[in-house]
Amino acid sequence: MLTNDCTSCHDTIGRRELLTHTVPACAFACLGLGRFPGLAGLGLTGPQEGQHKFDVPQEISLSSRQRTQMSYGGLIQLIQVLKGELDEPELVRLLNLMSADIGRQVGGRQAQNSPDTSFQTFVQVFRPPNFENSLTHEVVEDTEKVFALEVTECVSADIMRSAGLGGEIGHAAVCNMDYYWPAAFNPNFKMERTKTLMQGDDICNHRYIDTT
Repeated sequence: MLTNDCTSCHDTIGRRELLTHTVPACAFACLGLGRFPGLAGLGLTGPQEGQHKFDVPQEISLSSRQRTQMSYGGLIQLIQVLKGELDEPELVRLLNLMSADIGRQVGGRQAQNSPDTSFQTFVQVFRPPNFENSLTHEVVEDTEKVFALEVTECVSADIMRSAGLGGEIGHAAVCNMDYYWPAAFNPNFKMERTKTLMQGDDICNHRYIDTT
C-alpha cells in the first residue's frame, strides 16, 4: 500500500497508468527545470491577487539535497513498492516509459519557451553555472554541432543510490529522459552517453549532437 488514501486508486489504476501518468508530474518537479534559462514558463507562477493564504508560495530555505530528497520521496516510495510486485526487467521497462515521456515533455516545453530551436539555444541551458546546485559538471567539447559535458557529482544519483535504487532502476527512472529531451526540442538533435554516475561509473559523459 502507498497510503491508506491511495488504496482504492491503486486497485483501479493499472501499473502502467500509474507510472506513465501519475509519476511524471512528481519526477518532472524533481528536476527543478523552471529555474533555468530557456525553461521558464513551465507553469510556475508567483502569488496571485485574491489567493487563499494556503495557496500563496512560501520562502523555505532548503539545501539542494534536502529539496531533491523531498521531491523524490513519492517516486522512491512507489518504486520500492513496485519492486515487491514486479520483476526487475518489467519495472525497468515501465520506468523507461515514464522517463521517456518526461524527456519529451521537457524538450517540447523548452522549445515552446525558446526564441528558436537552434542547437546553441538548446545547449545554453546546460552551460555552467546552470544546474550548479544539483551537479558538478564541466564543458569538455563545444563546437557548432557538438556540445559535451562531464558530470562528476549528481544529487539525483546520490539520492537514488542511497535509497538502494541506483543501477538500471535509477537510470530508467531518472537518467533515461536525457535521451528523449533533445529530439523533442528539435528532431535533428540527439544525445550519446556511455557512462553514468547512477550506474556506478566515475562520470556521466553527456554528448549532444546536431545531426544536420
